[in-house]
Amino acid sequence: MVFPVSSVIPVVKILERQLPSLRHEIFAPPTPVPFFFNQFEARFLINCPSRRQLALRPERQRAIASVARKADAFLDQPAQLKVQPCQQPLQVQVHRDPVRVQCIEQSAHHPPEAARQSPLRQVFELVQGVAHLPTSPRIIGVAQEAQQALLIQDAANALLLVAHQDTVGVDPTKWSVDPFGAVIHEGYLYGRGSIDDKAMLAANLAIVVALKRTGARLGRDVIFLATADEEQGGSASIKVVIEKYWDKIACAYALNEGGRVVLKGGKVQYVGIQASEKVSYNVIVTATGPSGHGSMPRPDNAVVHLAAAIAKLGTYQVPAEPNTITRRYFEQLAKVEEDDTAKWMRALEQPERADLAVKHLSEASPMWNSMLRDSITPTIINAGFRNNVIPSEATANLNVRMLPGHSIDELIGQFGKVVGDPQVRFKLAPDPGENAPPSDITSPLYKTIERIAPQDFSGAIALPFLSTGATDSSSLRLHKVQAYGLDPFPLTEGDDARMHGDDERIPIESFRKGVAFLYHVVSDFASPK
Repeated sequence: MVFPVSSVIPVVKILERQLPSLRHEIFAPPTPVPFFFNQFEARFLINCPSRRQLALRPERQRAIASVARKADAFLDQPAQLKVQPCQQPLQVQVHRDPVRVQCIEQSAHHPPEAARQSPLRQVFELVQGVAHLPTSPRIIGVAQEAQQALLIQDAANALLLVAHQDTVGVDPTKWSVDPFGAVIHEGYLYGRGSIDDKAMLAANLAIVVALKRTGARLGRDVIFLATADEEQGGSASIKVVIEKYWDKIACAYALNEGGRVVLKGGKVQYVGIQASEKVSYNVIVTATGPSGHGSMPRPDNAVVHLAAAIAKLGTYQVPAEPNTITRRYFEQLAKVEEDDTAKWMRALEQPERADLAVKHLSEASPMWNSMLRDSITPTIINAGFRNNVIPSEATANLNVRMLPGHSIDELIGQFGKVVGDPQVRFKLAPDPGENAPPSDITSPLYKTIERIAPQDFSGAIALPFLSTGATDSSSLRLHKVQAYGLDPFPLTEGDDARMHGDDERIPIESFRKGVAFLYHVVSDFASPK
């Protein structure tokens, strides 16, 4: 497989024999890479973050070709897929390959040249192997007519399957395995992004390939979108795709990360369908004071004042204000939760016991605590440049997650009252999250998930969920898309807590079940009615 190194020109890869209607275009970055099947097939969009990512070293080119040949051999089983679209080779192999690609966020610790190597390459490996693209595709220019042919014919009914390719950074010294080795050990697949969000990426790809191979008859368009820059924003984020290429992905419904399938006692307890999410902000806290010699302590030391401010804010609890989705979540969860906990969930609706209920639920789970109120988390502190110098300034970052509809300006005003220190000031950092309305929990897609969940996971219930983390769904909701988070993989609280942490992992069996669940949801919702 050879990519042009001297220049990045628009290309179209057309495979007429196996997939006659498949068009694969790579535009000049950050234009998405679309795969388009219309109506009875599926469309793909892959976002390309940077021009240099197509200029691959020879050893990378050989590695891609090797992966493609291996995937092609593994996945050339259409007869099996017609019986069950979630065969082990499709799941495990397709999931392992992207985990091996170090497409991590751009940051001070991970500059673009060293860190965000090639999300496009990762997905191209998958698509080439799974969709049987040729190893040496012919390269031609993209005509305007070809671009226009990608326009959606029925955006009012289209379903978007979206997942992001990038991951947060990693400290390899804290891992027990290679974080990008896709190591399988004792039934788990380890790797950065194995949960967030390469599992969803691989599952979405498996679904559209299964729809194609089984000849599924669809009543609506199904779109595959692999985004980049989800973790930290940037030139290849969902915002850019929507701003510049909305005509390629316009849809009425979307499935994305952000939901939960909670495994408790070896059995799925509930399926949380993310219908809303908290809004992410970063607030810079700055303490100032005179500089001086470290041998002469001063009461106006900027470091001391910053430390005191962070101590107060780190323990400050914003009053709880559960919204409609969170109340519905606890109301439904009380049906399957243990009695000692369920009684406090029900007590949320009892005015005389609501405050006590909030206290018990907040102490029982960090996630529940965050779902109930605006949250404040100190994440970074910077101060000083020499051991014997008192700095004139010290700064810290507060990661604030607001309930939808709440005002960050009002909360920052409250910070000043909590800290009560004229040496400390607060400033909102650039690029805040998007304050989006919730998705409708009575829509046809929500009802489809709600109906299929107990069929795939016996005894489980489906309930609406407010995620404490931010996802690409907020940008879609602002474009009137009914977007839902549905991480379909059954996970224990312990495994779910490894997301963004050390030794992130996913049980292989959970991945298989998740792909099957997602396939049942998509195929049912997309079938002609």
